[in-house]
Amino acid sequence: MNPITLFVAFVLLLTFREAPAQNTNTPGTRIVAAARQQIGVTTGYDPAYVQISYPGGDVPIQTGVCSDVVVRTLRKVGIDLQKELHEDMEKNFKAYPQNWRLSGPDKNIDHRRVANLMRYFERHEIAITEKPARPESYAAGDIVAWDLGNNLLHIGIVSNRSDSGVPLVIHNIGNGACEENILFKYKVIGHYRIRDAR
Repeated sequence: MNPITLFVAFVLLLTFREAPAQNTNTPGTRIVAAARQQIGVTTGYDPAYVQISYPGGDVPIQTGVCSDVVVRTLRKVGIDLQKELHEDMEKNFKAYPQNWRLSGPDKNIDHRRVANLMRYFERHEIAITEKPARPESYAAGDIVAWDLGNNLLHIGIVSNRSDSGVPLVIHNIGNGACEENILFKYKVIGHYRIRDAR
């Protein structure tokens, strides 16, 4: 076989070889898969205060609020935010927002409040500081917090699916867990990336 034929054969081999399989076991892909399991299961929204067990406590899976989507998701990848946040608040209560006139932590509700989750993520150095208006700044499994206005905060999980180049978000804003294009609908005030999902 002459050198030109060998070169052409080599180029064809490189061109048509099978692409490497996408890694489906990254923290981000596992977080998205866990979040997506709530779609069609969590069909309601209820912000009522509820006494729950500790650790691992939860309100009924059929309902909850935006933060419950995040808490349930991270539990499935080995991070119990109820426990982790409560333990951090016990040691550093004054470092957390003092919006609820409490004298100490409350393991029933603290992890269900967006402002507390944001502070926990910031304290554990998982905040992303890239420009929030760029779609490419967001990766699957990232957690995003928004200011809806009128002192209302919201939180959700970035999907591995997109709409016209904008990543979708898995969240519960009032009608149960769903996946939709809302990333830039509200003002982004927090962006976080979990790197140690178990």
